[in-house]
Amino acid sequence: MQIGNYKLSNPLVLAPMAGVTDRPFRQICRQYGAGLAVGEMLSSNPKLWATEKSKFRMDHTGDTGIRSVQIAGCDPDLMAAAAQHNVSTGAQIIDINMGCPAKKVNKKLAGSALLQDPVLVEKILQAVVNAVDVPVSLKIRTGWDPENRNGVQIAKIAEQAGIQALTVHGRTRACLFKGEAEFETIQQIKQSISIPVIANGDICSPERAKQVLNLTGADAIMIGRGAQGRPWLFNQINHYLEHGEVPERPSIREIGDLVIRHIDAMHQFYGNEKGYRMARKHVAWYLKELNAMDGYRKEFNAIVDATEQLDSLNLFFENLVNNN
Repeated sequence: MQIGNYKLSNPLVLAPMAGVTDRPFRQICRQYGAGLAVGEMLSSNPKLWATEKSKFRMDHTGDTGIRSVQIAGCDPDLMAAAAQHNVSTGAQIIDINMGCPAKKVNKKLAGSALLQDPVLVEKILQAVVNAVDVPVSLKIRTGWDPENRNGVQIAKIAEQAGIQALTVHGRTRACLFKGEAEFETIQQIKQSISIPVIANGDICSPERAKQVLNLTGADAIMIGRGAQGRPWLFNQINHYLEHGEVPERPSIREIGDLVIRHIDAMHQFYGNEKGYRMARKHVAWYLKELNAMDGYRKEFNAIVDATEQLDSLNLFFENLVNNN
């Protein structure tokens, strides 16, 4: 599929996840088969752009693949300015967040809270599309709550405003991440518009990925939490879609090499102190995937030095390989 003039190598997209999809993780997921990796959400408030967190999120130095940057806010002018600023720093696609259910985002009438106000949605989309020369995409939920699934209405507004691709998470704002995602609304949205539609929600296996594509007719799928601790899921899904069989996950040795490479990249990106702190959650996800949480996670989290983290991981995976 294409987003504007950018053609994706496959129909698999890494979801933007705050505090997760930083540059090191995006690079890893691209290496393991993601056709597009969307960066962490950035506020449209220019007062926040100088914060340490925003500076890391805006850093695209050495980034590979198509650079898609997500912005969030509720003021059309600020959103337009944020889009222009991120394009000036390297963004090739601007993605607008109208899908985040987090309270701290919604209390400012941003994220999925905007779905309550289609008029404001239209103003924001038009402002951003008119402000930049790069493609603009949009992420939404199916509606505000189960009684108000207005995803089709928002999708039509988006297409008319010039949005080039639409991602839909199969839950409403009120559902948060509870219960199961539903894909009937995404199917209805796909049938109602002509721009590419990306289906999102609870896609954690190759079989589920194919099921969602078949059910919705979507052009692509977006994977978020399913890739945490197992970025090779993208390769598994690609292989299954092409050949109808699910390949084995990487060997323990291969996973060990991946984890060490990933954590080293985080240290390089964030620096020693912030790097070793940010690494902890990713290591926890890898350990959970390996069913190796017992004892070692607590030991790893007690380490307060980047080099010691890498030494510990090397020893841990060496022992794991020798004992399997």
